[in-house]
Amino acid sequence: MFPALETDLKQETHPDPYEDFMYRHLQYYGYYKDSSVLSSPLLKRRQLLREEFGEANPRLREPRDLFAFFSGSEPLQAPRWPVECEVIKENIHHIERVPPQPEYFYQPTGHEKAPEVVGEDKGTVVYQLDSVPTKGSCFTSSRVGGKRGTIKEPAVTLQGPEDNTLLFESRFESGNLQKAVRVDTYEYELTLRTDLYTNKHTQWFYFRVQNTRKDATYRFTIVNLLKPKSLYTVGMKPLVYSQLDASTRNIGWRREGSEIRYYKNNMDDGQQPFYCLTWTVQFPHDQDTCFFAHFYPYTYTDLQYYLLSVANNPLQSRFCKLRTLCRSLAGNAVYLLTITNPSRTPQEAAAKKGVVLSARAHPGESNGSWVMKGFLDFILGNSPDAELLRDIFVFKVVPMLNPDGVIVGNYRCSLAGRDLNRHYKTVLKESFPCIWYTRNMVKRLLEEREVLLYCDFHGHSRKNNIFLYGCNNSDRKYWLHERVFPLMLSKNAPEKFSFHSCNFKVQKCKEGTGRVVMWRMGILNSYTLESTFGGSTLGDKRDTHFTTEDLKSLGHLVCDTLLDLCDPDRAKFMQCLAELKELLQQEIHKKFNELGQDVDLGESWNDISLSDIESSTSGSDSSLSDGLPVHLLNIADELNQKKRMDKKKKKKPPQTRKQRNEQYHKNNLIRELKSTEDALERAGFASAVQKRSTLPKDSGHASSSTIQSEKPRLSESQFNGRDQGLSLDPSETTALVLTKNKERMQRENPGHTVSCSPKRSTNNSREPAPDATSKWLRDRFLATKRGRATMVVYPSLHVCTYP
Repeated sequence: MFPALETDLKQETHPDPYEDFMYRHLQYYGYYKDSSVLSSPLLKRRQLLREEFGEANPRLREPRDLFAFFSGSEPLQAPRWPVECEVIKENIHHIERVPPQPEYFYQPTGHEKAPEVVGEDKGTVVYQLDSVPTKGSCFTSSRVGGKRGTIKEPAVTLQGPEDNTLLFESRFESGNLQKAVRVDTYEYELTLRTDLYTNKHTQWFYFRVQNTRKDATYRFTIVNLLKPKSLYTVGMKPLVYSQLDASTRNIGWRREGSEIRYYKNNMDDGQQPFYCLTWTVQFPHDQDTCFFAHFYPYTYTDLQYYLLSVANNPLQSRFCKLRTLCRSLAGNAVYLLTITNPSRTPQEAAAKKGVVLSARAHPGESNGSWVMKGFLDFILGNSPDAELLRDIFVFKVVPMLNPDGVIVGNYRCSLAGRDLNRHYKTVLKESFPCIWYTRNMVKRLLEEREVLLYCDFHGHSRKNNIFLYGCNNSDRKYWLHERVFPLMLSKNAPEKFSFHSCNFKVQKCKEGTGRVVMWRMGILNSYTLESTFGGSTLGDKRDTHFTTEDLKSLGHLVCDTLLDLCDPDRAKFMQCLAELKELLQQEIHKKFNELGQDVDLGESWNDISLSDIESSTSGSDSSLSDGLPVHLLNIADELNQKKRMDKKKKKKPPQTRKQRNEQYHKNNLIRELKSTEDALERAGFASAVQKRSTLPKDSGHASSSTIQSEKPRLSESQFNGRDQGLSLDPSETTALVLTKNKERMQRENPGHTVSCSPKRSTNNSREPAPDATSKWLRDRFLATKRGRATMVVYPSLHVCTYP
């Protein structure tokens, strides 16, 4: 189905590892010249081909077609769901149609109603999903069709033709609705399902309603949104789709809704605030089936139908190779397209630069898929510009990075319960296969050719227009070069793309994103393309919503801008650089004016760090879904809890030097008080102490030496035993008390010198004799200090990775 391409595509072949090993082994030892060896049964494998007439020139067979179901006669591969998810058997399909008139933003009046949340205590639950995995559980297995057994009906049963209760449903691909509560005749409170195996990320919604009434005004209120800011506050409308309108009038998705308001929820669970989105709508028909969505849906099945059309197109299949990059956690295929024209010579193939594009790392950002579809429509077309791009580039395209999240209706995460666009540095191949294999593919591509551009397509829920996030380049040779492509794109799409919304600051919290990781791997032009869920505030499209055609046209313009960037005539490039320098000077002066400073920068203005004058990208959609995947996090939590229990059973040693000293003196005091009673009973000891207290200063040395010679200093192990609360024998106690009394005498008589080594020298002008130095104390302190660094031992998760 896919004819062989040149050298730039050969790395995508995957021969039988055994055959490849045997062939290389025999080739290394020179046996490939022996036709008898090549004709042996050992090498008569299906993966090796021989020339006609038995000539000994074996070669690898062209890789098999990726998908058996892409033959055109068999059905597509059904999506695989987690086994906890119930899935209805109906196939949901929507027509694609561009509205004939611009769809303007809603203009708030200031009098929009903000309904208080009633809840199911005062309302009636008409729809609820029970078997939904949330935080505390983790993905285990998947199957086509999801949960086994009979699918129950979560909706209410209508009592007759006069019953006007809406029937809700979301158990289909990309659907998201957890619960619906009827609080009035035509008013419903909706609860969205969080991303699977998490308790957050409620933004994307997509559900169906049936049993509509034409003349009624319905109010819907989503009660558990998490973001404090939203485009719904500046005029964005929800999308509505009527099946009757689609079948009879060829009308597809359209923006509808009145009295739209986004506000803080009055219900507070004490953990995180919730926000509400409310709107009113009138349905166009009685007894209609309608859908609501946050944005135009683009499902995994939609992608498979598109790729099927490419595979069955004999012209496109000449320059487009379709392969499986990897399998997701649920076993769904992550597709990789390699697009380039066949090269006539190896030198021509090697001269081609690479371009890497991807989309849908965040499954609820379907606008990324529509931009990707526009790009693929253009690059797979037969226009002269598309031909030229395929001649000079090798395109590596991953159209859907997170198929599992798209299938189950997640907004942000994969089935690992984590944001994939924060884990591009991961070594957990089994937990994040889509990201690991994408990064590995780019790494291999960089080894064989220069990669001119990396771009990951995303959506944005708080800013209008389309813009890019890039990475400031610190190499003065390529200063501001990373900003040329965005500026060119803004010139090619002035009514959609906002260069002033672009940002190039690399924040620490974004180190795991695709753009930053690829940039650090050596791709200068590394971007995240953010397309709004709303619309444009620019030019003639000002205050209008984006349609799918607007987003697809941006995909076309990405191709045009690539040609401008690589134009042999560098006039456009140099013009953009000059404009960027002027814009940067203006921005620097603006920053100084905000600080109340009027500075003439002169020639030194270009030495200022770009990161210092640029705001952070905190306004972008970021999440806290970083860290270990959920299933490993559960294991780590269990190990940490067990470790905490073990610590409770053991006496925690002092951590700081102050704590150690306090404990040391406390133990000494206890032992001294205990031993003094016994020591005072001995008459000889009491007289010795009395005699010692009356000694003159010049006889102190002899007396001390006599005492020291009678009893040697305590050993290190004995002092360690004393710190651990172990009792000492009477003779050791006697020596300890004598030492304490000498210390007391020295405090009372500063001129008096005591020869018994103190715990810590108080006379800095004299150094103790080598034999009297408290070496044990210094050694023990160092050992304790070394031990502090390794005192807390966390459980080690050993992960095997492969090159």
